[in-house]
Amino acid sequence: MAVKKEIGLAIIGCGTIGRIRAILARDYPGVGWLGLCDVNRELGEQLKADCAADLFTTDMDELLDRPEVNAVIVATDENNHGAPVLGAAERGHALFIEKPIATDARVSLRILEAIEKAGVDAVMGYTQRFRRRFLAVKERLATGQIGDVHSVVTRAFMNRMVPIATVRRTQDRRHLTPMVVSGTHSLDMSMWLMAGKEPVSIYARSNERVLSAHGTKDSTFGVFEMDDGTLFSMNISWALPEIWPGSVYGLEIGIVGTKGVIDIEDTHRDLVLASDVAQGAGYSPDGFSPGAPRHVDFLTSYPPGDLHMDQLWGPMREETVSWYQRLCMGQETPHATARDGHRNLVLTMAMDLSARRGGPVSLPVDPKELMAED
Repeated sequence: MAVKKEIGLAIIGCGTIGRIRAILARDYPGVGWLGLCDVNRELGEQLKADCAADLFTTDMDELLDRPEVNAVIVATDENNHGAPVLGAAERGHALFIEKPIATDARVSLRILEAIEKAGVDAVMGYTQRFRRRFLAVKERLATGQIGDVHSVVTRAFMNRMVPIATVRRTQDRRHLTPMVVSGTHSLDMSMWLMAGKEPVSIYARSNERVLSAHGTKDSTFGVFEMDDGTLFSMNISWALPEIWPGSVYGLEIGIVGTKGVIDIEDTHRDLVLASDVAQGAGYSPDGFSPGAPRHVDFLTSYPPGDLHMDQLWGPMREETVSWYQRLCMGQETPHATARDGHRNLVLTMAMDLSARRGGPVSLPVDPKELMAED
C-alpha cells in the first residue's frame, strides 16, 4: 500500500531515547526528511552521522521552521519539554512527547491547552503499552473477561541507577521524584487498564533514607479511591542497590474483578544471566557510570528492548514504528494522548503532595495547588 503522507521529522534531544528513535526513523520508508537538534553539538553531530540525518542544529527554532518538518519528537531532559512542545504545537506539527509531559503541573496544563487549541495529533512516550502481555490484558478487560474491576495493586521496583543518572543532569530536582519520573509508567498502565474509572482521592507516604543525598526520594506508596469505589494501590521504590539484577524496571500488577482476576508478574526473573563479565548499566546516558559492577542480570528488563544485529528489538521499536504508521497511514494506535500525559503528571504530583502533607488529597486537584508548596 502506498504511503499516504510522508514524514518530515524533527527530533529535539539527541540523548539515549532520541538516538533510538532517530535510528528507527532512518530505517522507516515513510520518513522522507530527518532533522536533529541538541544543545550538545558533539552529541548531535555524532547522531547525525549515525542516522544519516539531513540536518543538525543547536537552534530549535531553525529546525521547527524548516518547510520539510511536519512531525516532532521531543526527547529533551525531563525539565525541558515545555518550549519545544509549545513551539511545535504553534506550528501545527504532530507531536511525540517523552514522559513526563512537564515537571510543573501549570506548564503541563498550558501545554495541553496549546495542543488542543492547535488541533495537532500529540502522543506520549509510554512504551509499555506496546508490549504483547499488556495488550493481551487490555483486550481481556475490554471484553469483560473478569467482570467489573474493583481492586488493583501495582508495585514497581527499580535499582537506583535511574534516579542517580536522572538528577545528575540538573539542580532543579524538586519534582524529579520516583512517581513523576518513573512511577508514571506503572500508573499510566494501571489507568489504561482501568479505563473509564476516575480517581477522587489519594493518600500517599514517601521516604528518603538513601537518595536524599541526590535530591530525591526513595519510595512512594499510595492508595487511590476511584469514582465507583474501586481501590487502586500504587507503590514504587527506585532505591534498590545498583547491583540489583533488574536493568531498570520490575513490575507486578494484580487486577481483581467481579468475575475473575488477572495477575501480572513482569519482574523478568524468568530469564536470568550470571557471569564473570560485568553487565554494566541498563540505563546508561552519556557520561554516567553505575559505580558498581553487576554480574547478574534479569534479561529483557530494559524497557526499550534489546539489541541484536545492531538493531533494537522490543516495545520501543513497536511504539516508534507504530507512531510513524499512525502519521503515514492514519492507523489507530494504543499511544497515550497528551491529555493522558497531563492526567498522569497531576496524579503523580498529587501523590507527592499527599506524602508531603501526611494526609489525603481530593481529586481532581488544581495544578496551582500542586505547585503552591514548593
